[in-house]
Amino acid sequence: MEATVRNLLVALTCLLGLGGMAVFAALRQAQRPVQTIVVDVANDFNNYFISERGVTALLTDGGKEPIIGTLPPGPRLRELENRLRRHPFVRDAQVYRDLSGDLHADVHQNRPIARLVHADNRLDCYIDAAGARLPLSPLYTARVATVSRAGGGALPTTFFQDSTSRGYLEFIRYVDEHPFWRAQVAEVFVEAGGKLSFTQQVGDQRVEFGPPVAIAEKFGKLMVFYRQIPSVLGWDTYRRVNVEYQNQIICE
Repeated sequence: MEATVRNLLVALTCLLGLGGMAVFAALRQAQRPVQTIVVDVANDFNNYFISERGVTALLTDGGKEPIIGTLPPGPRLRELENRLRRHPFVRDAQVYRDLSGDLHADVHQNRPIARLVHADNRLDCYIDAAGARLPLSPLYTARVATVSRAGGGALPTTFFQDSTSRGYLEFIRYVDEHPFWRAQVAEVFVEAGGKLSFTQQVGDQRVEFGPPVAIAEKFGKLMVFYRQIPSVLGWDTYRRVNVEYQNQIICE
């Protein structure tokens, strides 16, 4: 019994000691002015929409709010974190100080999955996986499929987000989530009746997809076409491939 009590006291003493050291380190950290800003922009998908210099500019409001030499408290760190998160190409951000007092900003970029194209290219924009619109960037152009209304005209601002057009977003997501189709689908067109068609990176066929329903099934039929027809007759044998109808592939 005495040994058990002694062990408990030793363990409690160690815990109190560690806690005290942590508090001491935190106090020392809070009293050290920031000497360095360390920016880490995660590049998970080979996107380059925001640079380390751009992150630093956001943190300092273009140099108007210096951080070096200051003692930013916790609420100030959260304010800086939220400032980064408001940037359209920042999916998530964490701002914190290390034991040396340096300020760290870890940023994960947002990722576009398609580009909306308009007759007036000044209105062009990207969309992300949630259907939110992202501006074009002077720093980088994403290699994604383009989406436009066949025959011209702009898509509604709520396209990909309202309940009647969510299927189109699911179509774009499916393309993006499958490397083969992401590399193959080039230009997507929304026809007047709401049907989809697209051109390809390889082959001159225009694929008539129909409404954005049974998406996996239709792409499965198109894969059957790729595996069986071009290898025998050549890629340029047909100009039109229709996978709209159930259990049918129409080639002309």
